[in-house]
Amino acid sequence: MALFHVQGVPIGAVAIMLAIVASMGGFIFGYDTGQISDILLMPDFLLRFAQCATPDDASTCGFSVVRSGLIVSLLSIGTLAGALLGAPIADFLGRRYAMVVECMVFIVGVIIQITSTFVWQQFAVGRLVSGLAVGALSAAVPMYQAETAPPQIRGTLTATYQLFITFGILVAYCISIGTRDLPRAGSWQTVVGIGIIWPLILSVGILFMPESPRWLAAHGRMDEVQKSLARARGIPTNEIASNKLVQIEAEEIRANYEYEKKLKAGWIDCFKPSNKTLYRTLLGMTLQSFQQLTGANYFFYYGATVFNSVGIQDSFVTQIILGAVNFFGRRIPLIVGGIWQSMWLFVFAAAGTAKVPQENPGIGKLMIVSACMFILGYAMTWAPGVWILIGETFPTRTRAKQGALATASNWLWNFLLAFFTPFIVRAIEFRYGFVFAACNLTGAVIVYLFLYESSDLSLESVDMSKAAEAHKPLASDAGKIAGWRK
Repeated sequence: MALFHVQGVPIGAVAIMLAIVASMGGFIFGYDTGQISDILLMPDFLLRFAQCATPDDASTCGFSVVRSGLIVSLLSIGTLAGALLGAPIADFLGRRYAMVVECMVFIVGVIIQITSTFVWQQFAVGRLVSGLAVGALSAAVPMYQAETAPPQIRGTLTATYQLFITFGILVAYCISIGTRDLPRAGSWQTVVGIGIIWPLILSVGILFMPESPRWLAAHGRMDEVQKSLARARGIPTNEIASNKLVQIEAEEIRANYEYEKKLKAGWIDCFKPSNKTLYRTLLGMTLQSFQQLTGANYFFYYGATVFNSVGIQDSFVTQIILGAVNFFGRRIPLIVGGIWQSMWLFVFAAAGTAKVPQENPGIGKLMIVSACMFILGYAMTWAPGVWILIGETFPTRTRAKQGALATASNWLWNFLLAFFTPFIVRAIEFRYGFVFAACNLTGAVIVYLFLYESSDLSLESVDMSKAAEAHKPLASDAGKIAGWRK
């Protein structure tokens, strides 16, 4: 039975549930991202893994830029490899079972971390293993959501992936502030160990959701395609054969599969110019790269350290404020967001450069406000927008591979920024914000010139519109070609 209707089309409760359950993959990444910023400042963690001038005195301990950079960034190296492995795994096992396997890998990584005693390399390797799972999930989840959700609400449901990333970050901040006073290793092991709960929820819950109808069609299981579509639409099983909506959509998927199975689709096909395939591959990789170059992870990875440096006494609380702002938060939103984010980063960098924040409390507060306003814009635009586009930009025959390449570019820049940020900040301090501000403006220009509008279209219609030579990005704001709207 349909839960509600959009544009006269029924939407089932399963469509909402599959988006929420699958988005636990984003929550896993968000939680893992949010926890490390605070863990790096916990006294017991410092005593065990940092370099200390006086044993048993955490106030004399500190991480070298290399050690802190590796602890933070090895997760990103894992996610880079995982994103590339995620495509063949999702194509071979199916979108759902791929997520189950990846959740088990993440749990292994968590166990490696919490069993670390005094060897920081073991903790870093645990983050590397967890990163493999996070990267594979980041390729599988948006793809599964885009392929399974009804086109009328696809953008909204796919955006839940990023929403859950930000929710995971916030939850990690809150748990960290609650455990920081626990005795000895419990302060940080509790935060890391709780991370086992989230993949268990995903791996069990996703088994009750329908498989992607596009993946089923690619494996010749057309009867199951209709059942998957019907479950997402809230249409009873005994009405599938007589329901025109299900029959039309299933036939569109079947026809598209019959056409695409005649074409060999390997990795090299992602870089062929025909049907603008190369164009879309490069655009997806560029947008994912610029999502990292917005500078958001500068605050998420090193936020506690950053705000310590501007004279804030309790930087853990500041992290929670940033996480809360981030929680409340296709083409025009990305343009507006890029401009908004750039403006506030200019304010952040200019304030930190003009005066010494530690000596001017007003400057420190202005920098926190600027960071919050930046995160507010990011959470509503570039954070969810890019993941939505990755799920719906590519044709079915190469979607997994192109999505993996785009996601891998995100993780590559994630690693580069996570590792080199301590070195850059040491050299240019808060002028680093000017670099991110310029990148935000550049991203807005790229979206304006090269990105097509794709909301409300079926994935097959999106493919047709992008492949048409006569359809230009600048014209797509005015409205979609009537024959392509679904």
